[in-house]
Amino acid sequence: MKIQFNQLSSHLMKSLAPCYLVTGDEHLLVDEALDAIRKAARERGFTSRELHVTGVGFDWNALWAATANLSLFAEKRIVELRLPTGKPGKAGGQAIVDLVEQSGQELLFIVTGPKLDKSSSASKWAKTIDKKGVSLPIWPIGVRALPAWIASRMRAAGLQPDQEAVSLLADRVEGNLLAADQEIEKLRLLLGAGKVSAQDVNDAVANSSRYDVYKLTDSALAGDARRCVKILGGLRAEGVEPVIVIWALTRELRTLVILDDAVRQGADLGGAMQKSGVWRNRQTLVRSCIGRHQHGDFHKMLKATGRADAAAKGQRAGDPWQLATDVVVSLSQ
Repeated sequence: MKIQFNQLSSHLMKSLAPCYLVTGDEHLLVDEALDAIRKAARERGFTSRELHVTGVGFDWNALWAATANLSLFAEKRIVELRLPTGKPGKAGGQAIVDLVEQSGQELLFIVTGPKLDKSSSASKWAKTIDKKGVSLPIWPIGVRALPAWIASRMRAAGLQPDQEAVSLLADRVEGNLLAADQEIEKLRLLLGAGKVSAQDVNDAVANSSRYDVYKLTDSALAGDARRCVKILGGLRAEGVEPVIVIWALTRELRTLVILDDAVRQGADLGGAMQKSGVWRNRQTLVRSCIGRHQHGDFHKMLKATGRADAAAKGQRAGDPWQLATDVVVSLSQ
């Protein structure tokens, strides 16, 4: 059966399915769903966990062998299978079907991956999980729903935000849930439980580390490659998720692509920046950056951030921090 993210908690309180399919591109919500399923499984006696991540040359027979020795006296096990592409192929699809059939009191089988396309959703392996267990497709939080989501998360953290504080935070993160979660945690640590105003949010931003993603993008626009590399190192040392850094670069590059295309088509850059919502205090930086690059450069960098994002989410090989460094150095030139 299919359930929604907001139904997961009540579902787990009542029962634990033998298998789950958790898919989506919202990294934070996918991780939280998996954590909730694992916690419920541990409470029901599943003490062992195995994780298998598919890739080029993945041995499906080895996966089957690793789970084929269950007995009446074996400890209960969680077997997780990550599909970075969402497409296990013919052999993988059959292996998943076999493991779903084996799942039950001793084996909890969890498959996770990105949002499935139409063909993957209609595949035999996905339908088999849906029939025996639970499919949990996780959808993005829309722009209209984001303030309510942020307010709920803040209250859960012991904060009591006013409407302006929620609106300001929603505007700051622009749909990036990982960034929102990080900002909420920062507010909790700085302020403790209690009321939060828009000024509190502003102050928290002002008092945050000098190595933040907004200074990173500004330094790249300004052409300061050395400072960009230093900021990236600081972000990494502070434990910032690479997907947040890549999100900020992607957001900036999308705007630059639009502006560059508009200028090449004869539009006035000032008017294009105003139309795209570029703040006045950043327009000089943006103008300088566009002037340094040739047409098509921003398109190439945007594709590079896509590769970096996939690497950060485990959907392709590569070091996301190195890929992000390559992007900011190119943007700084």
